[in-house]
Amino acid sequence: MKYESSCERDTMAIAESLAKASAPGQVYALYGGLGAGKTVFAKGFAKGLGVAETVTSPTFTIIREYQGALPFYHIDAYRLGENAADEFLALGYEEYCYGDGVCLIEWAPYVDELLPFGHISVTIEPDADKRENHRSITIETPERGEKSRKLG
Repeated sequence: MKYESSCERDTMAIAESLAKASAPGQVYALYGGLGAGKTVFAKGFAKGLGVAETVTSPTFTIIREYQGALPFYHIDAYRLGENAADEFLALGYEEYCYGDGVCLIEWAPYVDELLPFGHISVTIEPDADKRENHRSITIETPERGEKSRKLG
């Protein structure tokens, strides 16, 4: 599914709607470059889960946990480093991605090989040709037949 956003409010509303349809154990992988709007999307997502706290980027803490209708795990893989997959495993990857909450991972390309079967990919792409704050947001599920990447 592809959505068009002309401002931060639109991006947050798209994310909020997606979050309201979330189930325990669901993993969302965010793709997009610096300034694409991943953290804005995360704020809207948290709102959709009923998180009352202010949501900020977990760039330096890597993982922020929030409580809403479901536990919300906001993860930023950007600073995990060269061995991102190994570091993510050491942080308790399975607890977050296979737990009772909802997991949203910014900079998902760094941990792609660990993303579980059934994750939802969200690609946010700025389009300054249309307007400065315009974004295309594409939401996709894995192809049928894709094997689970769960370890163990």
